[in-house]
Amino acid sequence: MVPIVSIIMGSTSDLPVMEKAMQFLNDQEIPFEVNALSAHRTPDAVEAFARQAEGRGIKVIIAAAGMAAALPGVIAASTTLPVIGVPIKGMLDGLDAMLSIIQMPPGIPVATVGVNGAMNAAILAMEMLALSDETIAQRLKTYKAGLGKKIEKANKDLAEVQYAFKCN
Repeated sequence: MVPIVSIIMGSTSDLPVMEKAMQFLNDQEIPFEVNALSAHRTPDAVEAFARQAEGRGIKVIIAAAGMAAALPGVIAASTTLPVIGVPIKGMLDGLDAMLSIIQMPPGIPVATVGVNGAMNAAILAMEMLALSDETIAQRLKTYKAGLGKKIEKANKDLAEVQYAFKCN
């Protein structure tokens, strides 16, 4: 099996957040790989990874980073593949990481999800892949339809909750 999504973390301390993306991709049967690379501690390895990713079959890169959050931008500077940045909560509740990721210069975009938004990063990657893969597109439609069913069930469950002054 050849991975089509690459999940990159600045360090394994990001793993508890990024597991949500890995679980989602696994559940959706989308082949992925996971690696730790640091924009500051292993810059040559990050650049080599980014330059070689497309040739290895990668179609979307999800890059997580906290604090200075340079990893997604450094990767985006060395590839034409779409890069999705996941700011990791840390100092300033992750606002510093988020601002570092979204403040990219013209020509080097990084799609950015909310702080610790690994699940949304995986869903966004799936949406990108669905543009050219009908099987993934059908799985995405099924997943999105299931979101509505969860809310419908929640409302049915809430209707069962009884309070003296509850009117619905």
